[in-house]
This record gives sequence, structure tokens and C-alpha cells, in this order.
Amino acid sequence: MSLLGMRAVVIGAGIGGLAAARALALRGADVTVLEQAPEIAEVGAGLQISPNGMAVLRALGLEGGLRAASVQARAVCLKDHRDRQVVRLDLGRLADSSYHFVHRADLIDLLADGAREAGVTIRLSHHVTAVNTGVEPVVHLATGDRIASDLVLGADGLHSVLRPVLNGAQTPFFTGQVAWRAIVPNTDARGPEAWVHMGPGRHIVSYPLRGGSLLNIVAVQERKAWAEEGWQQADDPDNLRAAFADFGSAPRAMLAQVTEARLWGLFRHPVARIWQGGGLALLGDAAHPTLPFLAQGASMALEDAWVLADELARCDSVAAGLASYQARREARARRVIAAANGNAWKYHIGFAPLRLAAHAVMRLGGAVAPDRMMRQFSWLYDHDVTAE
Repeated sequence: MSLLGMRAVVIGAGIGGLAAARALALRGADVTVLEQAPEIAEVGAGLQISPNGMAVLRALGLEGGLRAASVQARAVCLKDHRDRQVVRLDLGRLADSSYHFVHRADLIDLLADGAREAGVTIRLSHHVTAVNTGVEPVVHLATGDRIASDLVLGADGLHSVLRPVLNGAQTPFFTGQVAWRAIVPNTDARGPEAWVHMGPGRHIVSYPLRGGSLLNIVAVQERKAWAEEGWQQADDPDNLRAAFADFGSAPRAMLAQVTEARLWGLFRHPVARIWQGGGLALLGDAAHPTLPFLAQGASMALEDAWVLADELARCDSVAAGLASYQARREARARRVIAAANGNAWKYHIGFAPLRLAAHAVMRLGGAVAPDRMMRQFSWLYDHDVTAE
């Protein structure tokens, strides 16, 4: 099906929404992105783009920009909470070693510029209140204006306005995890590695950003209850330091530098049963929110964006294209989410003898069969949706 002249509205100017907008526009669609914020701005946070996500950026013509704005990762080092190395996963052993650490704001800027370059219109301060289906989808704005379209994409995250239209009202559930985010100077000149310090009921992930000048920190703790959800909850850095006071000297030295921290509860929906219908479709966290323990949130959104545009171009109708999109993506999304949930357990083993045994197995595997250790990730990182 030719997308030339197709009217598409994308709700949300995040990673998935902007990538989908460029992918559709490059195929000839007339795309408008609606973002409720007055500017496209991201809180200080880093993220990881693994080879499967880089494959999409490459196909979108944005690989060079991402490489220029990021740090290419060399390894992921798993350590215990006393700072003793358990295993070092050499990313150079991957079939494609295009694994990068990037500031979220830099990726958003790259995608927004790429969308505009492809002809996408990005409208800020446009709050969507409802979406109706009928002969054609209609988006309703807080101003009272309405926008009719051939296709409406919900790339608006956990609290998507479009998800309830397709699946009915659902309340996100608390996962029993909270996370702090912070960025500090890389005063020790840490190299291009991600460190994961694993402890009972907690873990810390850290890696360099922006040419190695900064360190991104994500610290996760298990809790029984939480009242708020969001990325903008300011918290006293001393609370972060207190939560990890029994960790080793290296992680404590990182946390000692934190002057501003954000804390949020990790909430999820189940994977949506219905991703599409009536000219509407969900992608990214609106369809399949996941815990951040496999570093796949951004790459999964990029994969969704490419497959959605690809299937619409392949099929002979919007309905057929959207159905094929869900068919291609749902099983993979469920597998990634299950793997992320498994990592949460592995990182947080509380029973000391079990933790020591698990770490011993990983240490032995890394020493005896490092290639085999990396092959366990082939299903994830070698998956190239642009070549399917």
C-alpha cells in the first residue's frame, strides 16, 4: 500500500512517536505529532541503545547522529554490592557491537530533527483528551479542536489516552520497585562500561554519557508500597545514599557526588491485549511497558516504530497493516518483558547462600565460556526488524 498522502497523527513526542513519525513520513505519509508539553524536553537521564535498536536508527538514516552523540559501550560488568566483580560481558563478542550509551535528551533531539527533516509537523502544547473511531479516527484536543486522520498512533506511554479506547480502562499496578535517577561528573574517568552492582533487594546501574564526561546512575530498591508515579519526583539525595549505605566504596563514592535526584515508583500495565483497530495503534510503553532491567525500553519503541511503518507499506489496507504489525511484535514484546522481570530477581537475590551460588555460576561461565555467555543474548541483540 502506498503511504503517499496518508494522514497520520502521532500522540506523544517521545522516542517511539518521533521514530514512527519519521518512518511514516519517509514513506510518503503526511504526519503530525501532538505533544502536550510546551517544549520537547527530557529530564537528565541516560539510556542504552543495543544493536537491535541501532539497526532501526541505521535504517532511518540516523546512525551517524547517534554515534556522534553517544558513548560506544565496550562491556557490561556485573558486580556484587561489595564491589567485587562477578562477570564482565565483553560487548565486542556480539555479532554486532553497535551498543551505545546516550543521554535521553540527545536522542530525542536527534529524532525530532530527523522527523522535521522528513516533513513531519510537530505541534507542542497540544493536549489530547479523547480519540473517537468511526468512518475515520478523530482526535479531540483540550482546546475543543478536532483533527480527523487516516491513522492515529498512541505513543504516549503508560498513561496513554489511546490505550483505553482499544482495551478499556485499566489502572497501572505498582511493581514493588522504586528507582532513583541521577547524573554526576565522571571524576574517575570511568571507561565505556556499564556497571551493575547487585545487592539484596537493590541494585545500581551506572555508565558514562556525553563523551565520558558524565555518569548516569539508576538505583533501584524493592518497596512494599508507593503513592506516586512519574519521572519528576524530587528526592533528597541523602535518602538515596542511605538506601545503599552498605554497598562498597565505588558505588558509595558515585552516590556521594549526587546533588539532585529524582525518584519514581515503577508501574506497569500488562501487555495490551489489543494493540490496534479502527485506524488506531499503540506502540512502545502504551502497548507493552516493561521494567528497566534489560535496558530495552528505547530499543523496543524503535523496533515498534519501524515494524508499524513497514507493515503499513507492505499491506493493501490500513487494517491489514496494523494487524500484521501486532502479529510481528507481540510475542517479542512479551519475551523481552519476561526477561526483564527475570533480571529483577537475579539482581536482587536476598538469601545470601543462593546469591553467592548464583554469582559463582556466572563467574565460572564468564571465565570458562565467555562466547557462550554472550550467545545467550543473541535472540535479543541480533534481532533486526529492518531485515525481516
